[in-house]
Amino acid sequence: MSTGTVLKRTPLFEKYIKYGAKVINFCGWELPVQFSSILEEHEAVRKEAGLFDVSHMGEVLVEGKGAESYINHLVTNDVTKLSINQAQYTAMCYPDGGTVDDLVVYKLANEKYLLVINAANIEKDYEWMELHLRGDVTLHNISSDLAQLAIQGPKAEGILQKLTATDLTEIGFFRFAQHTNLNGITDVLISRTGYTGEDGFELYLAADKAEALWDNLLEVGKEDGLKPCGLGARDTLRFEVRLALYGQELTNEISPLEAGIGFAVKTNKESHFIGKDILTAQKEEGLKRKLVGIEVTGRGIPRHGYKVFSAGEEEIGFITSGTHSPSLKKNLGLAIISAEHAEAGTQLKVEIRNKMIDAIVVKAPFYKNGS
Repeated sequence: MSTGTVLKRTPLFEKYIKYGAKVINFCGWELPVQFSSILEEHEAVRKEAGLFDVSHMGEVLVEGKGAESYINHLVTNDVTKLSINQAQYTAMCYPDGGTVDDLVVYKLANEKYLLVINAANIEKDYEWMELHLRGDVTLHNISSDLAQLAIQGPKAEGILQKLTATDLTEIGFFRFAQHTNLNGITDVLISRTGYTGEDGFELYLAADKAEALWDNLLEVGKEDGLKPCGLGARDTLRFEVRLALYGQELTNEISPLEAGIGFAVKTNKESHFIGKDILTAQKEEGLKRKLVGIEVTGRGIPRHGYKVFSAGEEEIGFITSGTHSPSLKKNLGLAIISAEHAEAGTQLKVEIRNKMIDAIVVKAPFYKNGS
């Protein structure tokens, strides 16, 4: 950490110290990369459960009679399809189709929505929202008022259920319950969402109640193997199931369609949205480049930014994310490459430390449904 740089801290920073976390600078935040080891934490989430502090994420409250039409103009998905207590994954785009951010929209009430945005983009996103403000709408950046914890893994529901009378089995995927009570901690929003490819919940609550909930969860989850987890495992988990990371799979130069999240782009929705014309053209004319999974069959791990070449050594793209997969024990990557080379089985090369290393296009997500 450079001298003079004041890093932001979440309400749980003292817990990082207590639990022996290794802390790093992540987008201007002092956050834990690991508590024990990335591998141990990754395996805990895949087999039992892990607890993450994601309070660095941003939250913007959008209210007013025009809230629905305003959000629908900003985002690629169709928020008119949302019911109260339902969430939706979406993206905001620039007019040229590049991505401002990916986000989740929570419909709290008919004229009240919560937008959850990426930590690195809070100021940029809020300025973008203000720039395009229209109709009877008010915006409030409530990021510093809220904490967010994520409990993820096959045992997550059973652990969380010990703390609440709310029947968690009734909360479906991308649904949530508001104003719940977790062992005396009131007004918690419990959402069946996550960033790991496993079942689990994201919990939104007042920042000053986060420490008590963190301790409560780790205490009741001890017998089920619940472990505190850091950014390292969060990244390997999301990578294996091909969940996009802003700044890597999604950028101002990569459209949501190119990044493989076309399911969140509704070019046929009635209202116009920013970037619609370009995204419609990309759909109709076909993508010139696509996000694919690759496996490095030679020696080496594909890392973010490494160049990708055809078998004939023509440069065709770049790695967006890559690692040695803890679940699959393979050196895997996600890459944006020319569409003509994107078919599974296509032989490629990746430039790793100035050497051309053999690779092959494989299906992604790499990991699915416990395998």
